[in-house]
Amino acid sequence: MVAGKHILLVITGGVAAFKSLDLIRRLRERGALVTPVMTASAAEFVTPLSVSALSGQKVYSDLFNLTDEAEMGHIELSRAADVIVVAPATANIMAKMAAGICDDLATTLLLATDKDVLIAPSMNVRMWDHPATQRNLAQLQADGVRIIGPNEGDMACGEYGPGRMAEPLEIVAAVEGYFANGPLSGKTVVVTSGPTHEPIDPVRYIANRSSGAQGTAIAEALAKLGADVTFITGPADHPMPQGVRLVRIETAAEMHAAVTEALPADAAIFAAAVADWRVASASDSKIKKDGSGQLPVLEFAENPDILQDISHLREGRPQLVVGFAAETDDVIANATAKLKKKGCDWIVANDVSPETGIMGGSENAVTLITADGAEPWARASKTDVAAKLAQRIADALT
Repeated sequence: MVAGKHILLVITGGVAAFKSLDLIRRLRERGALVTPVMTASAAEFVTPLSVSALSGQKVYSDLFNLTDEAEMGHIELSRAADVIVVAPATANIMAKMAAGICDDLATTLLLATDKDVLIAPSMNVRMWDHPATQRNLAQLQADGVRIIGPNEGDMACGEYGPGRMAEPLEIVAAVEGYFANGPLSGKTVVVTSGPTHEPIDPVRYIANRSSGAQGTAIAEALAKLGADVTFITGPADHPMPQGVRLVRIETAAEMHAAVTEALPADAAIFAAAVADWRVASASDSKIKKDGSGQLPVLEFAENPDILQDISHLREGRPQLVVGFAAETDDVIANATAKLKKKGCDWIVANDVSPETGIMGGSENAVTLITADGAEPWARASKTDVAAKLAQRIADALT
């Protein structure tokens, strides 16, 4: 899918720059033309000679090179590319991109380009979690930059958490997904996934057992069919999908706002397990036992009904709205009633009764509920369920 494509690869100064060497090799194996751009700090981690040898191309790094810039090289580099990939994308370059700063060749061509940009963030977990980085991430996503990763795991600094750059093959998959000429090419799809966390106090929250695995599989399956996917997820345990626009949220209210902001879209798939209620007035400080034996009383309020609200939009309603119904009993009857109440087009009914072992597992047993009735699907892996649902969505939209 990337054969013959011209990929402009920007390598910045992070320890994960060594993975970019393998990334170049993997892309070239698939027939891509890779033109490398290195920042000055990137050369502290990998040599331009190694990058040039693997890419078979000259390495560009100097904004004020009289030969390269004689024809406005930073403009020509971005014009010649089919897509720009930044890997690793450090906190520094993310901040510069978000602010529109251009003080070297890499940042200047990123500001001058009219091509899509995919970035693979890589940094220490504390840097990733810092409010400034999260603000910059949100701005880049709003600007249309596609985020690949980061993954969670051990880091060179000895810490553990999110911030590891996605593996080269994951980045390749995201690039392939970008170029996928599938039945959903040109279609935009919003997918929600994972649980929501509704705070009780600063250290406690209400949640559920959703891992986010099914929503992730659906997002990846849609991206493979060529869809432009916005993936809105609560705090899920499952690794994030590749090749999608990632939006992280915590609460149902935040998810509602993120979905609204992501519209218009051709389809919206609501696979998230959104909490029905929240604590009406979450405490600003930790609720403590006082020794009296008296239990705290929590008053609840209903969360916004995202599926119902989007289904009943008068303007901007997606052509196809798909909800999920996790049920423990009377699965078909309850899901059919939900379809009518919410006003969506399809419901994917999911039997999560304890004896099925579905919740938190690797398989799913679903029934597709439409206006035509109930269609049971055989129990299968969540990946297979996602692929089947994605194809049905493609059939409905094309």
